[in-house]
Amino acid sequence: MAAPTQIPAEKFAGGRIDVTHQGEVDRIRRQRRRRAIGGRTVLYTIAIVAALYAAGPFIWSAITSFKVDPDLYTKANNPFIYNLPPTLEHWRFLLFDTQFLTFAWNTLWVGFLVVSITLFVGLPAAYALARLEMKWSGPLGIAIFFVYLIPPTLLFIPMTRVVGNFELLNNTWSLVLIYPTITIPVSIWLLTGFLKGIPKDIEEQALVDGYSRLNAFVRVVIPLAFPGIVAVIVFAFTLTAHEFIYALAFLSSTPAKTISIGVPTELIRGDVFFWQSLQAAVVFVALPIALVFNLLLGRFISGFTMGAVKG
Repeated sequence: MAAPTQIPAEKFAGGRIDVTHQGEVDRIRRQRRRRAIGGRTVLYTIAIVAALYAAGPFIWSAITSFKVDPDLYTKANNPFIYNLPPTLEHWRFLLFDTQFLTFAWNTLWVGFLVVSITLFVGLPAAYALARLEMKWSGPLGIAIFFVYLIPPTLLFIPMTRVVGNFELLNNTWSLVLIYPTITIPVSIWLLTGFLKGIPKDIEEQALVDGYSRLNAFVRVVIPLAFPGIVAVIVFAFTLTAHEFIYALAFLSSTPAKTISIGVPTELIRGDVFFWQSLQAAVVFVALPIALVFNLLLGRFISGFTMGAVKG
């Protein structure tokens, strides 16, 4: 009878064993496969639970926006199902009996202008700090970022005086004037770190090919810096959409309000809460932002991580 073929030793459970039978090899492989499947199952289960936990408030808001009052205010009813037939009345009230669409339009065009101003100022400033050899560029970049750390609660009173001097009180243009003072510092800090991660050799090659520094910046640097630019766009627009203190201090008339103050001030009247319409506003605003954010998520994370570790 021939001796069994010796199979090379394999690692198992932190040690080394000699396996002399093919059946033993198959058993070990099955065991390892089960462990891998078990680990993935646990990982995916945790991820699904975390996702449902994070999405829970949004799911509740979406369900609540279609509920009739008796279904919502009866404590015994399950808040995640329709115990009574749903209704579109609260959506109709939000869209046609309030100026919510005006709030949304104000938020959209203010956000667009703030993002444009932020990029117009922030990109050249970040490029200068990242590329021009200046001994004070490092301390200046840190000082610019520290401006962002000043709490708005300390600034809205003097900012109100500034807005008043420009005769922009109760005018949406006041937000276009003030919001860049918040978005530009952190955008410069973020873009400076990102631009430092782009090799200088690429620009130098463009200069050798006959480009001016401005053309090299526009045609070479900006396309490579697109993930960082996406991060700035998302940051600036998100801040514009949810900022509350300055908008509340500068705007009072309903047609001038943005979503951040228009929804809570117009849908909460004394002790009367238009609760389902409030939740409909949440869904209306959050859904498109979430879709766009997920489309740009990879570039957004790349922009933040590159800007965080460079410089």
